[in-house]
Amino acid sequence: MPVHGEFTLRSGQVATEYFDKYLFEGDPQLIRRVAAGMQPLLPDDAEVLGGLELGGVPIAAVLGQLVNLPTVFVRKEAKEYGTRKLAEGGSVEGRHVVLVEDVITTGGAVIAGAEELRRLGARIDLVVCAIDRRPPEATGLADAGVEVRSVFTRADLDRARAAAG
Repeated sequence: MPVHGEFTLRSGQVATEYFDKYLFEGDPQLIRRVAAGMQPLLPDDAEVLGGLELGGVPIAAVLGQLVNLPTVFVRKEAKEYGTRKLAEGGSVEGRHVVLVEDVITTGGAVIAGAEELRRLGARIDLVVCAIDRRPPEATGLADAGVEVRSVFTRADLDRARAAAG
């Protein structure tokens, strides 16, 4: 259920509705159900799951367990210390990586993550997400060569809320 108020999103947009994904990501049964909903969205040739920081990381970890695929954790930017890697958890070079995200509003984080992983040699053409709240006219991800497959869309959630009264 969304929270209502005034919220500034990662994209800089201001929204009156906020999907507090950490409520389902922190609940072991709900995150498992979300990950199970993503399972049939994965292509057969997926080799690695790429959880986008921060919300995509716990979902990717659970999904990786369900489908027995390795998972990398994709930072927004490489750290200046430690391994200094953008993607932690294994190599993506030459591998088909499916990105995992919690909520997509504009797709900016997905596009940035895809571009960075492609620089590392990954093949990226798909993101699976829990909630796709982009407007129908949004084309940024398609223009970036990334297909979106979601468990729920904004329209799905609106219909469910209307049905619940």
